[in-house]
Amino acid sequence: MKHMIAALMALAAAAPAISAPVELASDVFVEREQKRADGTVATVLEAPKLVVPGDQLVFVVRYRNVGAQPATNFTVTNPIPRAVAFSGTMDGTEIVSVDGGKNWGILSQLKVVKADGNLRQAVPADVTHLKWTMNQTLAAGSAGKLVFRGVVR
Repeated sequence: MKHMIAALMALAAAAPAISAPVELASDVFVEREQKRADGTVATVLEAPKLVVPGDQLVFVVRYRNVGAQPATNFTVTNPIPRAVAFSGTMDGTEIVSVDGGKNWGILSQLKVVKADGNLRQAVPADVTHLKWTMNQTLAAGSAGKLVFRGVVR
C-alpha cells in the first residue's frame, strides 16, 4: 500500500495538462465517516495517509488564470491513477478516454476490447483519462475547480 499512497500523492502534486495560461493545482482526499460525540456520523475528507481497496477518494483540480488577459475555451486533461477506479464527477461535463488518451467521448458511447477480441460497453472503472473543455471566459485572476471521485482498487 505504501507505493499506492506514493502514487496518489505524486498525482496530487503533478499538474494535469492544460491548454491556456491557466495554472493548475490538484489534491486528493480520502472520504471517511467520523462519529461525532452526539452519536451522529459526519463525512469528512482527509489527507490519504493510508488507503486500502474500497476507500473512496475525492480529487480536486483547481485552476486559476495567471495571464493578463481572459482565458477562453481552454481544456483540462487529467489521468486516472491505475490504482483507482473512476466513479464520477461533480458536474458530468467531461469526456473520457478508456485507452490512455488516444480516443475521447462520452462514456456511454465508448467500447473496450475484451481479451477475446470482442467489444463490450465501457464502464467507469475503464476510464484512464478525463478531459473538460471549458467553453467559458475566465477573467484574469479568476479561478475555479473540478472534482472527480474514484475508489481504490
